[in-house]
Amino acid sequence: MAKIKVKQIGSTIDRPKKQKLVIAALGLGRISKVREHNDTPQIRGMIDKVKHLVEVSS
Repeated sequence: MAKIKVKQIGSTIDRPKKQKLVIAALGLGRISKVREHNDTPQIRGMIDKVKHLVEVSS
């Protein structure tokens, strides 16, 4: 399965709780932290919810 790298580029300070929970579920939590995930519709949906806080590369 294809892999994607997700990097946090924005802070979760003053963000809604749901966005903070999505960031935590992606394994992020600090700016510049990078995690690798399988490219699934579930992960893509989570990324879409916090697209202003993360950047994606393959």
